[in-house]
Amino acid sequence: MTQSAHIYIGFDSKEVVAYHVLCQSILEKSSIPVSFTPISLSNVERIFTRERNPLQSTEFSFSRFLVPYLSNYEGWSLFVDCDMLMRTDIALLWELRDERYAAMCGKHNYVPKVETKFLGQVQTKYEKKNWSSVILFNNAKCRKLDLDYVNTATGLELHQFKWLDSDDLIGELPANWNWLVNEYEYSPDAKLVHFTDGGPYFDEYKNDDYAEEWFAARDRVLHVTQRLS
Repeated sequence: MTQSAHIYIGFDSKEVVAYHVLCQSILEKSSIPVSFTPISLSNVERIFTRERNPLQSTEFSFSRFLVPYLSNYEGWSLFVDCDMLMRTDIALLWELRDERYAAMCGKHNYVPKVETKFLGQVQTKYEKKNWSSVILFNNAKCRKLDLDYVNTATGLELHQFKWLDSDDLIGELPANWNWLVNEYEYSPDAKLVHFTDGGPYFDEYKNDDYAEEWFAARDRVLHVTQRLS
């Protein structure tokens, strides 16, 4: 039986196009069935009740941690930020799931080069920065992420994986599955690129690495085959 990849994507009303282009880039390259669930505040307002933190740069900064709950703590789920572009078959990422771990992510070790990012948002700096922007959740092992915890834990407790008993429960994904544009040099081998400072849909980032690929994917989102006259 072919297994589907369950993908949750952060949705932000300030960059709606990002969600749809990321879905397209995943869908058109995938060799396995995929399902997409946007983490949109308007859809989870009955269960996600915490007030917005002024340091949040996106609407899904904390709501991403609802994924195990939304998955009924069953199987595996993938969370990704919307400001990304898939450049290869997501089946290759799905195959990296390892039952030894409760969660898997890229373990970035860097200090952001800029002080502000898109729309003038402060670029916060903290340990494990960007680890949570791509997470493979082994949902049954993430039961601490219940509604009470997600709604009340501090930002650092959530983003630094304090909800796990040990960092030994965090598996490492290769860096090319969350390649940070502008923070890392251009790499033709990047599989999932992350426009972490700001996507090409913002004017000041329209010439960044991989932007041409993003715009090409956007064009394919808008494509229809017209009737021949």
